[in-house]
Amino acid sequence: MEMKSLQAELSSTSYPGRGIVIGKTPDGKHAAIAYFIMGRSANSRNRVFVEDGEGIRTQAFDPSKLEDPSLIIYAPVRVLGNKTIVTNGDQTDTIYDLMNKQFTFVQALRTREFEPDAPNYTPRISGILHIEGGSYNYAMSILKSNNGNPDACNRYTFAYENPVNGEGHFIHTYMGDGNPLPSFEGEPTLVDIPNSMDEFADTVWNSLNEENKVSLFIRYINLEDGTYETKIINKNK
Repeated sequence: MEMKSLQAELSSTSYPGRGIVIGKTPDGKHAAIAYFIMGRSANSRNRVFVEDGEGIRTQAFDPSKLEDPSLIIYAPVRVLGNKTIVTNGDQTDTIYDLMNKQFTFVQALRTREFEPDAPNYTPRISGILHIEGGSYNYAMSILKSNNGNPDACNRYTFAYENPVNGEGHFIHTYMGDGNPLPSFEGEPTLVDIPNSMDEFADTVWNSLNEENKVSLFIRYINLEDGTYETKIINKNK
């Protein structure tokens, strides 16, 4: 697979929706995560990321303008021991709760499907990172309708063992703008990951459509000791 420029991929459409990037820095020292949200409606745009324990959650920027909290208020990131979970919906909690009961990532997601937001049927995208004793692997998943048919759920999981330095994978909900919104197709895109967390954050944030971007979460996890640094950028301030 040809490596793509993350900046070019993000800039190629005005509405990739919500997106997850997971990878490894070129120096091999850190696991890298990015999660961003975008919005076309006032309700979707009325959000910010806030830290919540070792993870984050979304909350209304202006609570008085919150219309429907379902599908937009959730915990995108949670940490379970040496595992970090990142998703675009409340399936974060499903994965956390069931993996805590010895289910696997795939088994946990078997209990969920795409979002019930007809006619888009937004895919549920999820990622999990496992870091232990300097070893590192991650997996990504997408649950989506069968080409817009909600009677069938198509489930795809992509696992990456011993990730290569400087490489990451990018998955997002939509191929681009439209009505209805077209679901992501294919396997996660191979993209470049920089050593600098600030450079990574700037690349993602500055490449997203200015009108539609809402919030960005970045985390770099030290592969030796599991410590991490986090950066949050919110358009609403």
